[in-house]
Amino acid sequence: MAAPAAAAAARAVRWAGRAAAAGPLLLGPAHPSESCTLRAAALPARWSGSCSALGSILGLPAKKPAGALGQHPPPVATSKEEQDCLLRDQPDQPQNPKVLRIAIIGAPNAGKSTLSNQLLGRKVFPVSRKVHTTRCKAQGVITYEDTQLIILDTPGLTSPFKAKRHKLDEAMLTDPWDSMKHADLVLVLVDVSDHWTRNCLSEEVLKCLSQFPQIPSVLVLNKVDLLKKKFILLELVTELTEGIVNGKKLEVRSAFKHNSSSLAKSPLQITRASPPEGRAHESHCLQETDQAQEGSNLANNGDMSASESSLVTEEAQGPKRYGPRDLKNMKGWPYFQEIFMLAALHGEEVDTLKRYLLMQAKPGPWEFHSGVLTSQSPQEICNNIIREKILEYLPLEVPYGVIQVTEMWEEGPSGELLIVQNLLVPRKSHMMMLIGRGGKVISRIAQEAGQDLMNAFLCDVRLKLKVEMKS
Repeated sequence: MAAPAAAAAARAVRWAGRAAAAGPLLLGPAHPSESCTLRAAALPARWSGSCSALGSILGLPAKKPAGALGQHPPPVATSKEEQDCLLRDQPDQPQNPKVLRIAIIGAPNAGKSTLSNQLLGRKVFPVSRKVHTTRCKAQGVITYEDTQLIILDTPGLTSPFKAKRHKLDEAMLTDPWDSMKHADLVLVLVDVSDHWTRNCLSEEVLKCLSQFPQIPSVLVLNKVDLLKKKFILLELVTELTEGIVNGKKLEVRSAFKHNSSSLAKSPLQITRASPPEGRAHESHCLQETDQAQEGSNLANNGDMSASESSLVTEEAQGPKRYGPRDLKNMKGWPYFQEIFMLAALHGEEVDTLKRYLLMQAKPGPWEFHSGVLTSQSPQEICNNIIREKILEYLPLEVPYGVIQVTEMWEEGPSGELLIVQNLLVPRKSHMMMLIGRGGKVISRIAQEAGQDLMNAFLCDVRLKLKVEMKS
């Protein structure tokens, strides 16, 4: 055990200077040109509470947010022995420890792993545009001051029929449910850029929420930067919450008129209904200007003009509990305590969500040592990252037939990590696609995967990939 501890100490000293000089870790696009022109920074990130975006829109006083959570996360151990040693070690408990276990659920490809990576501050979970990139549950650990957040990254919720059709492992069905059993809070992620699925929660998500109604749930609207018409978010809020958030009724009334010949826009008006005591209505207008205004802006950015849109909140009578039969007629979930709007890929408003999660932590002992970033082994992280690149560069179902075999994993003389992995494919045509003309595809996969592994392990990585036919 002394050897892994010494290796960890040496690596920490070797890379402390680089981590300090690197500045805040960003997982978004490397070049400004790759980012979308419509950013989510002007959107309301949170829809509840006195310091929420809803309060900002309605003109309620709000506290100035704290600075960025700039603490650097620890690197992942480069050897299985070192990682196992960290996982076995007794956590270094602070004086008043707090902990929160968070399950992230949602439909496949909603951005759960992307959000998990951004919350952690380091990429340890695979991310791909193809569905079912995450094959099994994994834990990520955020340790900030006296608080530890444990993120339970799960596969996308899917039905047994779809699992059978795509030949998915049984774990793809059971892992999200198992994570809910151990969660203190659940984040339900919805991809608002997918106009086919964004208007309702899937039946599997509703079943999962109804099975554990005692667990506080939070709705997270992801990929809001891809929406050109921001007023759609108001409608989605009502549909996905059944008009109830944190025990209060919400009502959105809007009348939009198409005007293809003019880009003129009228102000977006948002009002709050008077309480039962009969206090006067409170209304505020948001006028869109050429420059970004301070605060939140939900004005549409397309060829439509908003003549009127209002959001009304009032105390709910207390939502009833729904049975399994009722879920088939439901589009949303009326028990959400909060609503967040963010763009996980670019890290926009992720800190807002992270601060909220830190505030929700309850007194309790830490479950992991502060040097642990994930429960995964280094080899699992490596396999997942390489598999992610294969999913990105190979078409259709071809990537799902690739078998990965690690032939070498050792530390070089200068502390670099040497990895050789063999990729086994069932057909010669698949092998040609994976290699690419002049070896360009496999070289690109190795280069991108190696860079991601360097960011995870904080050391130089020499990755070599070989492609062979299955014997």
